[in-house]
Amino acid sequence: MKKKILFFDIDGTLYNTSKQLPQATRDAIEAARANGHEVAIATGRSPYFLESVARELNVDSYVSFNGQYVVYKGELISHNPLPVDVMKHMVELAYEQDSPLVFLDDEKMSSTINTHEVKVSMDSLFYPMPTVQPEAFSLKPIYQMLLYADTTKEKYFRAAFPELHFIRWHDYSLDVINKGVSKAYGIEQFLTHTDFEAEDVVVFGDGLNDREMLEAFATRGTSVAMGNGVAEAKAAATFVTDHVDNDGLAKAMQKIGLI
Repeated sequence: MKKKILFFDIDGTLYNTSKQLPQATRDAIEAARANGHEVAIATGRSPYFLESVARELNVDSYVSFNGQYVVYKGELISHNPLPVDVMKHMVELAYEQDSPLVFLDDEKMSSTINTHEVKVSMDSLFYPMPTVQPEAFSLKPIYQMLLYADTTKEKYFRAAFPELHFIRWHDYSLDVINKGVSKAYGIEQFLTHTDFEAEDVVVFGDGLNDREMLEAFATRGTSVAMGNGVAEAKAAATFVTDHVDNDGLAKAMQKIGLI
């Protein structure tokens, strides 16, 4: 088989529902690498919150912040910080709506305020609470925000900020990035900076923030949705594999012929 480049989402794809990396997944990735394929991560997580799994899998290439910050073999090849004036406006409206905001730069998280909703969402990812620093958006480039809003407030913010892309990842929270950016966009940066073609790309995911990459490479390359994935991810993929807790990722890699 021609050399492929494999992009793995983390939560619900690499990590099972216990936030652990199954041994079958680890073995499958090592086998794929031994067969000459390259391994990368495509995640909504920040670079500092993907370090653990990257070390476990010996990976130094990744799409992070849902495509906003892209690294190939340890070198930054693409980054798209959020505009400061847009964030300032969102902070003003977020205060009016009693909606917390969390700012993510390339090193840390900061928030306008820490609430129960923020804690619940952070606990779901085993993340520590962010530092309260309401002016953080003006101090360093910010690559992603987390907006805490119910569905009614979500509609309000979507209408107020057409230049931004909102992706719900939790009952309480949405990722906020630049419009037009996605994991698919991040993977395209790899294709620009390497000799890989779209047909060489294999992507694996389960969430709403995986839909664009699953759709983009469903026919140009190969895309796999996890059995535990949301309906939108499954509909976008080339095929659907088993649940992450049933070694779905390893089964898919075997089906494709990567191992």
